[in-house]
Amino acid sequence: MQIGVLKETHPGENRVALIPDTVKKLVKLGADITVESALGQGSGFADEEYAEAGAAVSSDRNGMLGQSDIILRIRKPEADEVGRIKQGCIHISYLDPFNEGELVDALAQQGISAISMEMIPRTTLSQKMDALSSQANLAGYVAVMMAANSLDRLLPMMMTPAGTIKPAKVFVIGAGVAGLQAIATAKRLGAKVTAFDTRPVVAEQVRSVGAKFLEIDLGETGETKDGYARELTPEQVEKQRQGQKAAIADSDIVITTAQVFGRKAPVLVTTDMVEAMQPGSVIVDMAAETGGNVEGSVAGQEVNVNGVTIIGQGNWANFVSRDASQMYSSNLLNMVSEYWDQENKTFVLDRENDIIQGCLITHGGAIVNETIKRNL
Repeated sequence: MQIGVLKETHPGENRVALIPDTVKKLVKLGADITVESALGQGSGFADEEYAEAGAAVSSDRNGMLGQSDIILRIRKPEADEVGRIKQGCIHISYLDPFNEGELVDALAQQGISAISMEMIPRTTLSQKMDALSSQANLAGYVAVMMAANSLDRLLPMMMTPAGTIKPAKVFVIGAGVAGLQAIATAKRLGAKVTAFDTRPVVAEQVRSVGAKFLEIDLGETGETKDGYARELTPEQVEKQRQGQKAAIADSDIVITTAQVFGRKAPVLVTTDMVEAMQPGSVIVDMAAETGGNVEGSVAGQEVNVNGVTIIGQGNWANFVSRDASQMYSSNLLNMVSEYWDQENKTFVLDRENDIIQGCLITHGGAIVNETIKRNL
């Protein structure tokens, strides 16, 4: 079975879908792998390493699109490439299917079996394939490091002959995978950390990594069956804002991670809250690409509002692209090997399987994912 791994074309994207070590493991399974020339250039993986691992290296991107039985990549395909992908191909990548209706339709019309990495269910069995979590883990670390780099003071307490320097105060909004990693990283760097999440069930997790949990009574909240925070009502959002106001004003660093899957992120930090922070403080809006948690944040940019730096860069895991590539590559290896028929050396698309049902978006010329069908 021919697996093609394409070089990412999105500006600034340095991550790769497969690293050489993973290629070696897939080749041992019996896969025939071709990687596009210069695939790993942005993350420090040379073509020679892929060749030594057993892959063919090709500069014929169109040929790979038309001949591959499986295509592995990170980002969604460009619209003009869909028509060049082989019919019946299994295409595995992020797809953003809630917001990419035209792309989903095009993939269906081309007869492509498109698997969306965002849609992998959060179950015990699928944890090893959960790319959203693996990349979010790295993103939480990066958010803290970027904030620390922009802050005009130290994070840890220091006792010196010239006096004692108090630890910086960090407030993290959202204690999912990215938030918990941000909390743990800030704590390891010596900061005084407070966190809040709409799901009371995560309070113990926050405390377990050494942070204080901010108690705000929002009434009935909870989480979805996949472990995501449920969308709040407008009244609950306002309660959250008011409850966080004092903590934000008292913080040197604020990191926001609140996102609602498939929808615009809620605004939780308003302009008056930003203005109440001390000049030199830093806010990292990890939801900037999906609408933003912070008024005044700009996706892909760093801006200054009344002396407060607001970082909204996005694609956070890309800043540690080598490790991000290793983790994403492992997610793909686990997915392919889980459904690999060793005897026939082929990937079996088992549509009765719960994980495949959750993440398969198009197949056999139709949109087959019920959630995406309802959304579109």
